[in-house]
Amino acid sequence: MPIKAASAKHARQSVKRTVVTRSVKVELNNAIKASRKLIAAKKHDEAKTAVSRAVKLLDKAARKKVITKNTASRKKSRLMKALATAK
Repeated sequence: MPIKAASAKHARQSVKRTVVTRSVKVELNNAIKASRKLIAAKKHDEAKTAVSRAVKLLDKAARKKVITKNTASRKKSRLMKALATAK
């Protein structure tokens, strides 16, 4: 247990941030998995909308600093490349 009040507050904030970060990451990873699944199934129209949703979530996560900007960029690039080559 923290002794100082500031340490106790930091512990509370850390728990809140962890919950938010985890929920953002889970939603993001589910969107990426869904996109890859649709790309593999050759459902181009559905995959296109799924990829655009995943890209939006990647940008949002990078803006919130849940993932780094370069990680978001790399994941977006790989998703777009997979979509383009799956035609």
